[in-house]
Amino acid sequence: MGFHVLAFYGGPDQVLTVTSGIASLAGFLMIFWNKLVAGFLKLFGMTRKSAEHAAGQDGSKASS
Repeated sequence: MGFHVLAFYGGPDQVLTVTSGIASLAGFLMIFWNKLVAGFLKLFGMTRKSAEHAAGQDGSKASS
Protein backbone atom coordinates (compact mmCIF):
# COMPACT_ATOMS: atom_id res chain seq x y z
CA MET A 1 0.00 0.00 0.00
CA GLY A 2 1.44 3.31 -1.04
CA PHE A 3 1.73 6.52 0.93
CA HIS A 4 -0.81 8.29 -1.31
CA VAL A 5 -3.56 5.95 -0.04
CA LEU A 6 -2.75 6.74 3.58
CA ALA A 7 -3.13 10.45 2.84
CA PHE A 8 -6.90 9.92 2.49
CA TYR A 9 -7.28 8.38 5.94
CA GLY A 10 -9.71 10.24 8.15
CA GLY A 11 -9.62 9.32 11.79
CA PRO A 12 -12.47 9.70 14.27
CA ASP A 13 -11.25 13.12 15.34
CA GLN A 14 -11.72 14.48 11.79
CA VAL A 15 -14.88 12.57 10.90
CA LEU A 16 -16.80 13.45 14.07
CA THR A 17 -16.03 17.14 13.60
CA VAL A 18 -17.45 17.10 10.08
CA THR A 19 -20.57 15.10 11.05
CA SER A 20 -21.19 17.44 13.98
CA GLY A 21 -21.13 20.42 11.63
CA ILE A 22 -23.50 18.72 9.21
CA ALA A 23 -25.88 17.84 12.05
CA SER A 24 -25.92 21.42 13.33
CA LEU A 25 -26.72 22.75 9.86
CA ALA A 26 -29.52 20.20 9.44
CA GLY A 27 -30.94 21.15 12.85
CA PHE A 28 -30.85 24.84 12.00
CA LEU A 29 -32.66 24.17 8.71
CA MET A 30 -35.33 22.10 10.47
CA ILE A 31 -36.00 24.88 12.99
CA PHE A 32 -36.64 27.45 10.27
CA TRP A 33 -37.94 25.13 7.51
CA ASN A 34 -41.41 26.73 7.33
CA LYS A 35 -39.96 30.22 6.92
CA LEU A 36 -37.48 28.99 4.29
CA VAL A 37 -40.22 27.38 2.21
CA ALA A 38 -42.48 30.42 2.55
CA GLY A 39 -39.66 32.72 1.45
CA PHE A 40 -38.85 30.46 -1.52
CA LEU A 41 -42.49 30.39 -2.62
CA LYS A 42 -42.82 34.15 -2.23
CA LEU A 43 -39.62 34.70 -4.20
CA PHE A 44 -40.85 32.63 -7.14
CA GLY A 45 -44.50 33.74 -6.92
CA MET A 46 -45.96 30.32 -6.13
CA THR A 47 -48.77 29.53 -3.71
CA ARG A 48 -49.29 26.59 -1.41
CA LYS A 49 -52.48 24.56 -1.51
CA SER A 50 -53.66 23.47 1.89
CA ALA A 51 -54.72 19.85 2.39
CA GLU A 52 -58.16 20.95 3.60
CA HIS A 53 -58.79 22.98 0.45
CA ALA A 54 -57.79 20.10 -1.83
CA ALA A 55 -59.92 17.60 0.13
CA GLY A 56 -62.94 19.92 -0.05
CA GLN A 57 -62.77 20.07 -3.85
CA ASP A 58 -62.42 16.31 -4.24
CA GLY A 59 -65.31 15.62 -1.86
CA SER A 60 -67.73 17.89 -3.75
CA LYS A 61 -67.30 15.89 -6.99
CA ALA A 62 -68.11 12.52 -5.43
CA SER A 63 -71.07 10.74 -7.00
CA SER A 64 -73.92 9.50 -4.83
